[in-house]
Amino acid sequence: MNATVHRLPRTAARGSVVDSEPPPSQRVALVSGGNRGLGLEVVRQLAAQGITVLLGSRSLLAGEKVARQLRHEGNDVVAVKLDVTDDDDVISLASRIDREYHRLDILVNNAGAFFDVEKRASNADLGTVRRALDVNLLGAWRLTEALLPLMQRHNYGRIVNVSSSCGTIDNESDTCPAYRVSKTALNGYTRMLAAELKGSGVLVNAVCPGWVATDMGGSGGRPVKDGAEGIVWAACLPAQNAHMNGRFFRDKRQIAW
Repeated sequence: MNATVHRLPRTAARGSVVDSEPPPSQRVALVSGGNRGLGLEVVRQLAAQGITVLLGSRSLLAGEKVARQLRHEGNDVVAVKLDVTDDDDVISLASRIDREYHRLDILVNNAGAFFDVEKRASNADLGTVRRALDVNLLGAWRLTEALLPLMQRHNYGRIVNVSSSCGTIDNESDTCPAYRVSKTALNGYTRMLAAELKGSGVLVNAVCPGWVATDMGGSGGRPVKDGAEGIVWAACLPAQNAHMNGRFFRDKRQIAW
């Protein structure tokens, strides 16, 4: 697998640069891991605002199944094949978005896995750690790097990295080492990219959805709808909130890193 992601050109065609915040009906969003659980609810809530949403799914068949239902409900949702660990998938999708939509306004890096609750730092499976880093950290990094030029050419974008309070530095729990380390690293990446893009019109934030009842979170968590609301809020921050960049949120409130 080629580790280099070929970025799209930043320069827009003459007359295509948008200097103001686009209305929802003109925005295009991509949600990775969008075919179930938290990602699917984020897709649903974004689409309900009139945004065109690309539902990223490792299985195009699974993605199309739920996208078809959302379209039946009146939403503009398109299923796209996306494995965030696959360079070819990422490059192909970036080219398709450039060719068909000429822009990307919202990127929700939701794809995540490897909640290794039974392990500790002293006995972690390093293979699981590597896979967790590849999905939870490098997957978001790979996808963002490929698609960022589509935001930069229009001076507008919202990047939301779905993280966890498990990834905060002062969290002293000793469970889920692969998951925790990958989310801590994702938080660090969020802050670095936000600092680089300050003043560009592209905001980068991390959001903890809390413990939600999904396949990964298990039963007992709160409704997925509640966890998704904070992600969608960060994905749609208005231009006057440009100072809300490089932050970590839960339920629309800033939390410590």
